[in-house]
Amino acid sequence: VSGFFKGLSFPLASITLYNSVVFGVFSNTQRLISQIRYGDGRHPSDMLDLTLASMVTGFISVGFGAPVDLVKIRLQMQTQPVLAENLNLAGEVPLRTVGIHQQALYRGPIHCISSILQNEGVHGLYRGTGAMVIRDVPGYALYFIPYTLLCSWMTPEGHAAPHPCSISWFTATPADVVKSRLQADALHQRKYKGIAHCILQSYKTEGLQIFFRGATVNVVRGFPMSATMFLGYELSLKFFRGL
Repeated sequence: VSGFFKGLSFPLASITLYNSVVFGVFSNTQRLISQIRYGDGRHPSDMLDLTLASMVTGFISVGFGAPVDLVKIRLQMQTQPVLAENLNLAGEVPLRTVGIHQQALYRGPIHCISSILQNEGVHGLYRGTGAMVIRDVPGYALYFIPYTLLCSWMTPEGHAAPHPCSISWFTATPADVVKSRLQADALHQRKYKGIAHCILQSYKTEGLQIFFRGATVNVVRGFPMSATMFLGYELSLKFFRGL
């Protein structure tokens, strides 16, 4: 059972800060755009404003989210086959048996980060960033725009019960597959030279369906996760505004 929670500690410890950055950037970018375009930071945002603010949020979030995501992927995929040789003697004839077992590469998130920095440098923490930008820039537009529009449609104050944004997870699945493969690519056994090479190799060996592997899980996960996150966001705003 513990295998389903492998790599959970680091994202769990950083998720609050990450979501704070995401919602903070989105809100402040909206105000900045409204201030520039209309001279009033509280002016309602139109579709262009929401799209730009969402895409800026997606781009900036990658700077913080990429290392967190990479460590999570490495911890989840860290076991690798290691040959273990045992020498057995039967009389005077040596019989050599070779076994294969799994060896963990990292002792935890801190050890994972230090190992990546030592072996790959700072840029190693941002491996797969290009694919993550492709995923999150349009993904956050499909994430925030429906929520904001539903908020304005359902209540005059612009607040609504959280709604699931699973469509963003489904459409982001191809880029997420490429990102995860690049991040999980071993240092000394790398199969992919970059985003384009990963896409071509994955398509050649596994077909088009590989880019939608896990889409169902992403959509199912998106409903409760988005509902919980937006509920927490709205309740937090309500609490602080009431102080």
